[in-house]
Amino acid sequence: MIDTAQARSGTRSLRIDAPGEYCGHVFIQNSTIASLGPLVYGRFFVRPSVAIGDQHVTFMSLRDAADNNSELRMGGQSGTLMWNRKSDDATLPELSPVGISMGRALPALTWTCVEFAIDSNAGTLKTWVDGDAVTGLEVDGTATPDIDRRWLQRGTWKPSLADFKLGWEQYANVANTLWFDDIALGTRRIGCGTP
Repeated sequence: MIDTAQARSGTRSLRIDAPGEYCGHVFIQNSTIASLGPLVYGRFFVRPSVAIGDQHVTFMSLRDAADNNSELRMGGQSGTLMWNRKSDDATLPELSPVGISMGRALPALTWTCVEFAIDSNAGTLKTWVDGDAVTGLEVDGTATPDIDRRWLQRGTWKPSLADFKLGWEQYANVANTLWFDDIALGTRRIGCGTP
């Protein structure tokens, strides 16, 4: 729903009231991302009512036509933000103590700026949180232990993004309310300072 109780800028935001049942999911969807070309940038602000904990959750999902229409997901687990490829359950960073330490937390009741860049031609992915690059959330084409080694094990990864979804899906009976604001997609980095 569109909510006037919370806003990062302006007076409204997108509010997702997420159910607590296993695999309960609620998403909004946009297919504009498919027309942007091989290099896609995204930016959104997210404000969860509950911080990312130990359970596996998703708040952004991208359908990858090059991976049998499987989902490329961003969410969290083990108290850190992570990417997850549904087709083989690879995570970025790897869920080892070192990998987890290379990630970033998503705190409750705080607007957090999340940016990403996905280059389908190069097979790379980069993530920024509040303007800072996050080493643990990067696929650079060279396998790095505890970060993207498992991600790259299956060979060449060159996604073809077909849609962009924000919302909530969880796999351990975790309810949450999330607000999203200042959502943008483009062909160059957008940054956190622009509404």
